[in-house]
Amino acid sequence: MLDQVKDGDLENAKSMSIIVTKGTLDWAYPPFILGTTAAAMDMKVTMFFTFYGLPLLLKKLDMKLTALGNPAMKMPMMGMHMGMPNLMSMVPGVDRAATTMMKNLMNKKGVASIEDLREASIDSDVRMIACQMTLDLFEYSPDDMIDGIELGGAATYMEVAAKSDINLFI
Repeated sequence: MLDQVKDGDLENAKSMSIIVTKGTLDWAYPPFILGTTAAAMDMKVTMFFTFYGLPLLLKKLDMKLTALGNPAMKMPMMGMHMGMPNLMSMVPGVDRAATTMMKNLMNKKGVASIEDLREASIDSDVRMIACQMTLDLFEYSPDDMIDGIELGGAATYMEVAAKSDINLFI
């Protein structure tokens, strides 16, 4: 199968499902980038947003980046890549500063925003399912969510996953 994908033969990869479980700025990118890329390759894509991934479907996004517990996060500064000690993440305002730095870097490098990628997902007919249990658990209303999503539970996702050629957990 890997050789087929390398050769550009995606005959066997016609659908993909993604479980989206994280909603920080850095973790929001992989599911949307992979989902829109697969949709552009004519795959049928379903994204299931649960637990902390569910806020990515809110009408108003307020994502943050945290460096706490992420030693791989090194930002290009002053001609080198500098990491942030975990202790720094405990200082008030550091997460907001790290978020601002990351957004500025992405903007400078021409990386699409999560809002743009989310809109591209909708335009590409990516099926987006909000976990009903998580909606209830965190006391969100369907009115809090963007238009065009579905509500469903684990059984809804399992039905999709059982038929998908590619299943990702992000």
